[in-house]
Amino acid sequence: MLPLAEEHGRILLSVARQALAEVIAGRGLPEAAELSGALVERAGAFVTLRVRGSLRGCIGQVEAERPLVRTVAECAAAAALQDPRFRPVSRAELDSLDIEISVLSPLFDINPMEIEVGRHGLLISSGFQRGLLLPQVAVEWRWDSLRFLEETCRKAGLPVDAWRRGARVQGFTTQVFIERSEMKVG
Repeated sequence: MLPLAEEHGRILLSVARQALAEVIAGRGLPEAAELSGALVERAGAFVTLRVRGSLRGCIGQVEAERPLVRTVAECAAAAALQDPRFRPVSRAELDSLDIEISVLSPLFDINPMEIEVGRHGLLISSGFQRGLLLPQVAVEWRWDSLRFLEETCRKAGLPVDAWRRGARVQGFTTQVFIERSEMKVG
């Protein structure tokens, strides 16, 4: 997928916000608007929700199974209602949600020595176990590439050195779009 334009990002953020409003209100996902071009190409994406900087939900689809716009809507809904780490997002929280959409490049095998923190995300797998971390996670936690590899193995439920012992290491890049909540002060 070619880099998306800022206008594409605005549309995706609008789609995510609308999907959140609809599913939190109990109405289900809205019908997809008639779009074309990059927004209907198949692509993987993650939607991360935060409230005042704290993680509130994050769900994604790695494989490019659906048009990007549909993937974003589904991931936004799932991040709000189905992330097992959190209770479902309430209507009262909707206006305070920051939305971050990470559009994923196709996966590629990567030599662990070529990992660039902040540029690459990682997917490490062995058998049925797999763990994925977005590029921004390593930056947020100030990890070097070794720690990034170890933490991705840990997320997969594998020993931290599994990447040295035959686990498959794949990389990807992301294009990130962020919408900050419109919180009113006072």
